[in-house]
Amino acid sequence: MLGAIAGDIIGSVFEHHPIKTVEFPLFSERSTFTDDTVLTVAVANAILNGWAYGPTIKAFGRRYPYAGYGASFYQWLQLAEIQPYNSWGNGSAMRVSPVGYAFESEEAVLQEARKSAVVTHNHPEGIKGAEATALAIYWARTGRNKEDIRREIERRFGYDLGRRLADIRPSYRFDVSCQGSVPESIIAFLESEGVEDAIRKAISLGGDSDTMGCIAGGIGEAYYGVVPTEIVEQVQRRMPVELWEIVENFYRRYDKWQEPVV
Repeated sequence: MLGAIAGDIIGSVFEHHPIKTVEFPLFSERSTFTDDTVLTVAVANAILNGWAYGPTIKAFGRRYPYAGYGASFYQWLQLAEIQPYNSWGNGSAMRVSPVGYAFESEEAVLQEARKSAVVTHNHPEGIKGAEATALAIYWARTGRNKEDIRREIERRFGYDLGRRLADIRPSYRFDVSCQGSVPESIIAFLESEGVEDAIRKAISLGGDSDTMGCIAGGIGEAYYGVVPTEIVEQVQRRMPVELWEIVENFYRRYDKWQEPVV
């Protein structure tokens, strides 16, 4: 989960200022958590407490109303009921990483990913993006190699993961759809050599940088095992205490990689 949050914070600077290189400062004074972090922590808190995803996501969104939500999600926050709006946006994929870390079978991961998505993103592409991201994380942390992950994601979800970043990057543009950003984020992980490198490569495509960094970073952490300490320290400094405490509690419950730096 820290890999996902790190990708969000690192990518936040470039969301509206796209870059086409992996050479950039990881953190600056403008680096901040966004809706990706808030809703990722919301999903983690729902899992920790056995709460329903919809009310938990709504409560966290209302607690942090200026985190940079899309217009449709922001309208959803204002409604009293939990009513999905048929979204195919990548918001379902960017918040799902705790599911891939917490559950212990493919079936459970897919079920929970779907449940976390459909409270807002009940379009087939929105559901598929969440399922593919969560399953990639589950497979990465349970020892699948990259070629297995590539092949199985392509088979199950129909994403084209045979492309290369060098070919995608020149013409790639900002795209908030699951179908237009989740495959590219997974490819960034597949071509990476570490968590930081996965985040850098996702951001270097020049798209929805915080969300793509979030997706690639989440898979990267599951595969490589730990987020570098210097990145964790920077992340902690930029997060509200209450969100960080939930991250700590999640790691204590699902202690598979590292204890966060306190």
